[in-house]
Amino acid sequence: MGMSTDPKHSPGQDPSGKPATERRDAPPVNGIRHKGPLELRRKQAKVTMSDQTLLDTKGPGQFVHTDPWRVLRIQSEFVEGFGALADLGPAVSVFGSARTVPGSPNYELGVEVGRKLAEAGLAVITGGGPGSMEAANKGAVQGNGVSVGLGIELPFEQGMNQWVDLGINFRYFFARKTMFVKYAQGFIVLPGGLGTLDELFEAMVLVQTRKVTSFPIVLVGTAFWSPLVEWIQNTLVSEGMVSEEDLDLIQVVDDPALAVELVVEGAARHRNPTGGAPASNSGTNSSTSSGTTRGTNGGGNNREGGTRAKANPAG
Repeated sequence: MGMSTDPKHSPGQDPSGKPATERRDAPPVNGIRHKGPLELRRKQAKVTMSDQTLLDTKGPGQFVHTDPWRVLRIQSEFVEGFGALADLGPAVSVFGSARTVPGSPNYELGVEVGRKLAEAGLAVITGGGPGSMEAANKGAVQGNGVSVGLGIELPFEQGMNQWVDLGINFRYFFARKTMFVKYAQGFIVLPGGLGTLDELFEAMVLVQTRKVTSFPIVLVGTAFWSPLVEWIQNTLVSEGMVSEEDLDLIQVVDDPALAVELVVEGAARHRNPTGGAPASNSGTNSSTSSGTTRGTNGGGNNREGGTRAKANPAG
């Protein structure tokens, strides 16, 4: 910036003849000030410039706790997640309790699910924590597959389990949830608590509202999940809170191999939603190994005697 060459213009005055200090923070003559994308008038226009605020700030770092700064953090989590997972390939998100005890039946169930998914050519995505998440990651490693963990900042620190090969830590649940859905072709849900239920019902809503298409949701463990399905049927459906067809969004089985078979079929539709003959790494067809016929949308009866609902034709 150069100084004025007008001999009548002194350093203490602007060209209008008024002291510069009187006009520094005042809005322009038309009463409008632009502050980035904002257009401000009247009292709102009496603000300092963004550059001035940035360069003159010498106080404590409280700015990192403001909403605009949080927006940048949120953006960075999406950028990091998208960048890390962009080349992941076909994957399935597996949910389950962090409290599952190693060596327990539910833990071994998670290991088997993770291993069979890996053998079917699918990466395994979990929350990266202990319990059933660790079990699925362990199974993925044993099956020579890709083991992914999406951790979350919690008041009780869990840390990433040792079986995660590709781990990403998040501050915000909603950024983490986006990764679970965006980079998965389906969900397998093991017995779990509030976090597991949160992921389950969010997935059901996304399919119901057609935010995602051809997205299989398979619950493993009929003894554990049947009471929930019955409650949905006997309370929510009976009172008109949900439609009968909403039960078709989920399938409940006991056999890990069948769970993986169902999700592999759904994953194939997810990769080729327009139809045709999508390739499948597992070589599955329209019938289970027990000969139970399923419809083109994945319906039929569970060979273990559990509840199996048809997949939503719209999703």
